[in-house]
Amino acid sequence: MRFTPSILGRLVEPINRRRFEMIVDAHLGDAYDKSFSSWAHLMVLIYAQFSGACSLRSLEVGWNAHSQHHYHLDSGPVRRSTLSDASRRRPIAVFAETFELLAGLLDRQARRDGSALLQLIDSTPIPLGKLCDWAKSNGRIRGMKMHVVYDPNSDCPRILDITDANVNDAQVGRTISIKPGATYVFDKGYCHYGWWTAIAEAQAVFVTRPKSNMGLKLIGQRPIEIVQGDGFIVLDDAQVSFASKGDSKLSIALRRIIVQRQEGDTITLLTNDLVRSAVEIGSLYRGRWQIELLFRWIKQHLKIGKFLGNNDNAIRLQLFAAMIAFALLRIAARAHRVTLPILRFTDLVMRCLFERRDIAQIQRPPPVNSTHPINKHPPNQLCFTYA
Repeated sequence: MRFTPSILGRLVEPINRRRFEMIVDAHLGDAYDKSFSSWAHLMVLIYAQFSGACSLRSLEVGWNAHSQHHYHLDSGPVRRSTLSDASRRRPIAVFAETFELLAGLLDRQARRDGSALLQLIDSTPIPLGKLCDWAKSNGRIRGMKMHVVYDPNSDCPRILDITDANVNDAQVGRTISIKPGATYVFDKGYCHYGWWTAIAEAQAVFVTRPKSNMGLKLIGQRPIEIVQGDGFIVLDDAQVSFASKGDSKLSIALRRIIVQRQEGDTITLLTNDLVRSAVEIGSLYRGRWQIELLFRWIKQHLKIGKFLGNNDNAIRLQLFAAMIAFALLRIAARAHRVTLPILRFTDLVMRCLFERRDIAQIQRPPPVNSTHPINKHPPNQLCFTYA
């Protein structure tokens, strides 16, 4: 009889086991928890994301109730004490590099589609409860911060970093590898002149907003060919330079674009792109809202509101496991050509985790066994057979 893997089994198929074991060996991921391997740990945390387990006890009961599926997932039953110890000691780099592998798969799918290289950069706070008194505060929240480089064309978070809440966004932005020809869109929190210069020298483009105390000197006006954009109007387009003559002076050409949104307020944009029109630049920054939608989706549909541990290592592992689950959903939806909206597809996955069916047909009921035909006639009805 042909074996049909469960939905969860099909979801984790894109994770290359050989590459995963190389990552585990490189970081000694199984040095202290040999009875509970890194792979089993990852399977349990992915299951926790999809099943909605909000405590170690509920995760233990729910996972062990499906012991008939453990063999095909190359895992086994788990105890909450074992899971708690492993989450406290397992290296974060094991899950972080696993996410990078999956992000690379999504990236290759996007390249086949011929999508332009557009990257949105932003961060979102991760508040922690009172039990995490070790967490640092930035004056507004006490917890952590998730930094994401997001490609809206492929719906793929390419880079993920998790820091304390008081880490400046620009400090993380400077560590991002710059790709020639790419367009980086970010807000005023990523203001760092050296980084902006590095982007321009790499033949890349940035679109951002200047800080209120940034002095700009007008060099010349640029013609505005198209005034009306999608949800905004272009009021001004000019070439500018920094008014300061100190270390903050930049040697790159800058444009200042002022747009008025439908709500009536005006915003100022700053870019080194001298080719695109002012409307295209405004549309690029307006599209930055997509990364905010990504953060909202993650917080609403992944389990990062309640954590399975109250130590720094366990929380970071759970955050990376959530993003791995996010990437697996996107890869499965594209590989199996799922036509459902991603939200409906996610709901079906959560309800059919251990059902053995094809992901492409997840919205349909399982087929009827043809070896047991359904009797269409009532049992007491006479059936006549004519020669």
